[in-house]
Amino acid sequence: MRLSRDELKTLMKNKMMAAGLSEDHAEQTSEILTWSHERGYASHGAVRVEYYSERIFKGGITTNPTFTWKETGPCSGILDGDNAIGYVVAKEGMIKAIEMAKKNGVAVVGMSNMAHSGSIGYYSEMAAKEDLVAITFCQSDPMAVPYGGTEPYYGTNPISFAAPTADDRTVVFDMATTVQAWGKILDKRSQGASIPADWAVDEKGAPVTDPHLVNALLPIAGAKGYGLMMMVDIFSGVLLGVPFGKHVSSMYHDLSQGRCLGQMHIVMDPARFVGLETFKKSMSQVCDELNAMTPAPGFDKVYYPGERAVMRRDKAMEAGGIEVVDELVEYLRSDDIHFDRYDHKNRFAD
Repeated sequence: MRLSRDELKTLMKNKMMAAGLSEDHAEQTSEILTWSHERGYASHGAVRVEYYSERIFKGGITTNPTFTWKETGPCSGILDGDNAIGYVVAKEGMIKAIEMAKKNGVAVVGMSNMAHSGSIGYYSEMAAKEDLVAITFCQSDPMAVPYGGTEPYYGTNPISFAAPTADDRTVVFDMATTVQAWGKILDKRSQGASIPADWAVDEKGAPVTDPHLVNALLPIAGAKGYGLMMMVDIFSGVLLGVPFGKHVSSMYHDLSQGRCLGQMHIVMDPARFVGLETFKKSMSQVCDELNAMTPAPGFDKVYYPGERAVMRRDKAMEAGGIEVVDELVEYLRSDDIHFDRYDHKNRFAD
């Protein structure tokens, strides 16, 4: 069914508050979840609320955290999130990075000891809206094999970048470093369908087309994706002194414990380089030239990163609201906080 933006956001906020999250943190988290869901990223939208509520309720997220900010140089700093919900930590870290980049031209801000932070494109877009360019990295629990390996070592380890233009467009790119997310495999399971052989491997590291036999995901473009996974883990794990690689805590292993995740924002002020107006004008030209390109067979247009997400958001609003599956709406409207679906499950929540 379709829900208005405000209704969906309020339902998610109230559910997390019922689980024990503060109103302020529930407000910020539900806003970012709504941002994701309305853009068509349903896997990082309302479907996450029950998991967060279960972890909050069981003590795995600090509901009254004390953030510790330490400037380690004129262009660097670390924010310790005290195991707070990751959305709030990542947002606060970007606020710090934006302030630092505006003052000194460049900012490299790490966030440590945080929980899952959802769609990281939201945080890079924050910088773009302030006429800055940004890239952000975030580690995740191991579910992908390294190139040539048989055992999971890295997570989906996403990367996002964003940049402003001279008009109302914003370039926002957000990708996992695996070929596909686990949610796509779950979808194929529910359909009784097979998966392409380059999505995942079985316990022996062999390509698999049966979604029920998946043991680990594969990196994009083989060795190239593997290198990107490592890069993300170095920036958001090793550099910040939090668990890295296969030592990153599982999302589902024990919901009563904190996860100690890391994330990194790198923000730059175009005014310190080519100049802000020149940069923004060039970015608009890039978007125009991409849109004007003759599309390949089977494509209607060449889109710049983030364009289709905004189109999905606008289309949802025109259609009367954001599409949310009925079962999920029923849960959000119910008095139930969670259904013990996630605690002590494996890396794929099985």
